[in-house]
Amino acid sequence: MKLRKLRIAAFIVIAVGSAVAAGKSETFTGEVSDAMCGAKHMMPGNAACLRTCVSKGANYALVVGDRVYTLHTSDETARKTLDKLAGEKAKVTGTADGETIEVSRVGPAK
Repeated sequence: MKLRKLRIAAFIVIAVGSAVAAGKSETFTGEVSDAMCGAKHMMPGNAACLRTCVSKGANYALVVGDRVYTLHTSDETARKTLDKLAGEKAKVTGTADGETIEVSRVGPAK
């Protein structure tokens, strides 16, 4: 009985710790791109290629070093800012889950 209670308590601690860690907001700085092309655009002109890919359904992305994060947001202001910063450095704040960031804020990198 004690072992069972100990296992349940350990499970609760792990579950709560994982939920807290998963919900942590972070700030990433990188180049605004699209998820289809990532770091290497298929068309000439990074911004033009990015806008073409996004207009055809690709998500925005952020290239940070060797990693490409797919950006998700339903905030129209954030989407407009990403479009404005196409091919440029940006600071993106949000919750990361693997290779995806749920965006809460976007701005130019200074």
